[in-house]
Amino acid sequence: MGAVAALAVPLAACGPGYDESPDPLRPLLAAAEADAAAARALAKGEDADAAGQLADARAAHAAALKSEVDRLNRPAPSPSATPPAPAALSDLKERLATARKQAEDLVPGLPRYRAGLVAAVAAGCAALQRTAPALGPGEDAPKVGAAPGGSVPAEAVDPLQTALAAEHAAVWVYGLVSAFLPADFSEGEKSGVAEHALRRDFLQTTLSASGATPVAPEAAYVPKQPVTDAKSASLVVATAEADCASAWLAVVNHTDDAGLRTTALHALVAAARRGTPWRSEAGEKPAAIAMPGQSS
Repeated sequence: MGAVAALAVPLAACGPGYDESPDPLRPLLAAAEADAAAARALAKGEDADAAGQLADARAAHAAALKSEVDRLNRPAPSPSATPPAPAALSDLKERLATARKQAEDLVPGLPRYRAGLVAAVAAGCAALQRTAPALGPGEDAPKVGAAPGGSVPAEAVDPLQTALAAEHAAVWVYGLVSAFLPADFSEGEKSGVAEHALRRDFLQTTLSASGATPVAPEAAYVPKQPVTDAKSASLVVATAEADCASAWLAVVNHTDDAGLRTTALHALVAAARRGTPWRSEAGEKPAAIAMPGQSS
């Protein structure tokens, strides 16, 4: 009787509805674990800070992915070859770019509860590409094009309104900080405000086409900390980018529409990439957020 009872759980796991195909998140998990270990071995010398950030972030990716992989407990594929140990931080550049692309490619077709997780991993990899020349700079996310002609899913309207509010705030913040930043920041200011304005316009058009009234901008916004110099200005910009990342990740989590989800992913990645150098200028540690958009 004890032997029969011991077999009950494994037999139940193979019952109707059990997916016996390999888990698509397993390659992401294996890569994250390998990258974390490799970067940890390089966390010394002149690249110690960047290698340490990479090791910590990829370890966080591995932990989050492992929790989800273990939860579904699908069959493991045949083990792949272990990548060679890197001799320098630059040897991880291509591995980081590959991990980002693999994650981005999975997001449109995953169930919602997995899509948000993988989108945050992709954005985290994109942010890491901005931490050191040896790792990047990586590709910028595609800019938003024309809004879809049809309506968006009803469940995505509120998250899109939240994203629009965040974009309004970001445009305002970039205007605020221009008075506190030296001239060599002007290119970053111009590109940042231009892209946020583009995404703002996209959201306004999309929501209007869906029959919703786009949320209007506030007359002014109150930063959590006063802006008095270049460092505090950089911090408020980094905070605005983090707010946009959170808002766009919520869109990923609330729609099954592949096109809308991809648009949200691109906006999330863009916010993570822009926020990283601003966090660095503000002296924030780590400069790259491991899972952009997720609550800490």
